[in-house]
Amino acid sequence: MKMNPLGRTGLEVSELCLGTMTYGSQTPPEDAHAQMDCALDAGINFFDTAEMYPVLPITKETVGGSEKIIGDWFKTSGRRGEVILATKHSGAGLAAVRDGAPITAETIRPTIEGSLQRLKTDYIDLYQFHWPNRGSYMFRQNWTFDPSGQDPIAVRENMIECLEALKDEVRRGTIRHFGLSNESAWGTAQWLKLAQETGGPRVASIQNEYSLMCRLADTDLAELMLNEDVGLLPFSPLATGFLTGKYRGGAVPEGSRMERSPDMSGRNSGRVVAAVDAYMDVAEKHGLDPVHMALAWSARRSFVASSIFGATTLEQLQHLLPAADVVLSTELLNDLNAAHKAHPMPY
Repeated sequence: MKMNPLGRTGLEVSELCLGTMTYGSQTPPEDAHAQMDCALDAGINFFDTAEMYPVLPITKETVGGSEKIIGDWFKTSGRRGEVILATKHSGAGLAAVRDGAPITAETIRPTIEGSLQRLKTDYIDLYQFHWPNRGSYMFRQNWTFDPSGQDPIAVRENMIECLEALKDEVRRGTIRHFGLSNESAWGTAQWLKLAQETGGPRVASIQNEYSLMCRLADTDLAELMLNEDVGLLPFSPLATGFLTGKYRGGAVPEGSRMERSPDMSGRNSGRVVAAVDAYMDVAEKHGLDPVHMALAWSARRSFVASSIFGATTLEQLQHLLPAADVVLSTELLNDLNAAHKAHPMPY
């Protein structure tokens, strides 16, 4: 398994990261435990979770469920020291967590304490803010995104206060590094600038949606990440399953995400079918499993630190693992870029 630096943290993370958002909903605890053992044994040393997980559905009753499952596995397996662990602090608008309160200096410590208790650990390697208080263009909000109502002075004041609180947590040893999620180039630049000015923890990574079918990070954000040593952690590198081909022909496999969420959180548009067909054709032309092709592509981009995949079952995880051995030829990359140009932003 190829290892990559995680920003300027000094940590080396596997190019594939085990995502856990289904743990406790689609994936029962015993299967989740088997997945974590399998991932570590395959060379994956990076696990990602969040206080709001599992998803599908997200309710007050399910909040923290995935962290609890991971914590139980840490306790029974004794393998905490082998894992670089990332989790996230939910923010404004999610009613299930703190009634939708924004991220503030006051929410940081109790939120970290809650995660530590559920995870049965005394430190978090990478602590991420799940989305900005000011809003985000992720999750199909790019179509209507309007930053004109933002108050940049208030935004920066909140960032400074949060950085001070995070600095205290680093001193306490509860967190080691800081990352963002669903963030923009401007927002990341502000966090970097203010961390330098205040001595707060430097942004190590950004976790945004990124796949062959969602390439919003390819321009301004890519330039920032490469020049500032901030690694992208793509989520949904398989486009929530579309790039596996399992939904072709109108199929809805039992237990799949589409069965629970037919519109796939706004991704199931009329343009998706043609885009998926184009990528399936590229995989067939090059004799590749489309799952391996899409995951390897996302993991090998020059600004990516580790690509986060999710697996509902152990069998799915085992199917994904050979992506680490895929060779991306120049011809393959050219064909993928041609498909992208023909089918930009299908959702």
